[in-house]
Amino acid sequence: MPITYPGESAEYRAARDKLLEQEIELRRAMEAVAAARRELPPGGVVPDDYVFQGSAAGVQTGVRLSELFAPGKDSLVIYSFMFPRDPGDERPGPDTGETALLPLAEGPCPSCVAMLDQLDGAAEHAMQRINLAVVAKSPLPRIITFAEERGWRRLRLLSSAANTYNRDYHGETAQGSQRPMLNVFHRDGGTIAGSPPRRHHRAALEPVRLHPRRAPGRLGGAVGVLIPAPPTDGAIFSPSRRRRT
Repeated sequence: MPITYPGESAEYRAARDKLLEQEIELRRAMEAVAAARRELPPGGVVPDDYVFQGSAAGVQTGVRLSELFAPGKDSLVIYSFMFPRDPGDERPGPDTGETALLPLAEGPCPSCVAMLDQLDGAAEHAMQRINLAVVAKSPLPRIITFAEERGWRRLRLLSSAANTYNRDYHGETAQGSQRPMLNVFHRDGGTIAGSPPRRHHRAALEPVRLHPRRAPGRLGGAVGVLIPAPPTDGAIFSPSRRRRT
């Protein structure tokens, strides 16, 4: 049965049905790309068992990449959080808390923050099947402080300030600027290999965009994550927008 809505014109319905056909083709193309990604051979073997700085029971401790794999879960997703932000990013930063006292160039990227607000809510569901971590170049105390200010409670946050992970896995330019990147690693016995990274650009062409993403390891599907474009008035850091659970 054809779908129509009150008050629509025949011209609108014809154009909308044509657009629907294009949307269906786009969905099929996305599924084909996801299937092709699942058929890729293993990526390059990780060259170093990177040591990150993490926190356990409030105590800072070293955490090796290999230790991020929990028993029975052989897929690891690491998101590179731009903290500090891109040097050319002049959007407003936080207006309250200790993070607000940092120079703007040393503060967190607003677009990454918008994404991590969402990921914090989804993390406990995703981590039933995968290992998940968020890595930033800033010192760990800064990362933990900002996470508390934001209300993040479910993300595993790590600092890569003392290793070359960001540079090696394209989360950092040759000049040292940070870049948003999502890398997937798979453990096969004692070998850890990477999959092709996914880049997340700051500039949004539309208010909301959908990034089809390969489900890591052997999950067998495509995952979509909505990433809102940051508001231009700095409201992304408004206290009223912080997650409270």
